[in-house]
Amino acid sequence: MGLGGISIWQLLIILVIVVLLFGTKRLGSMGSDLGAAIRGFRKSMQDEPKPEDKRLPGEEPQNSEVIQGEAQRSEEKH
Repeated sequence: MGLGGISIWQLLIILVIVVLLFGTKRLGSMGSDLGAAIRGFRKSMQDEPKPEDKRLPGEEPQNSEVIQGEAQRSEEKH
């Protein structure tokens, strides 16, 4: 048994069918595009400054107040 009841032979058959349908060149380009997208996402997550970093040097954090209450939806006609 392999992953979730699928044997290694069934996985190999699926892999062969996918390669025959898309071709190795197209699968390679799709893989490299996916890898580039993941790298870009990780880089943007690391480069994004934290909210504490956006303050000016020497500036103290402001105390914020929370307003308690309920949200109500109004029915609007379009």
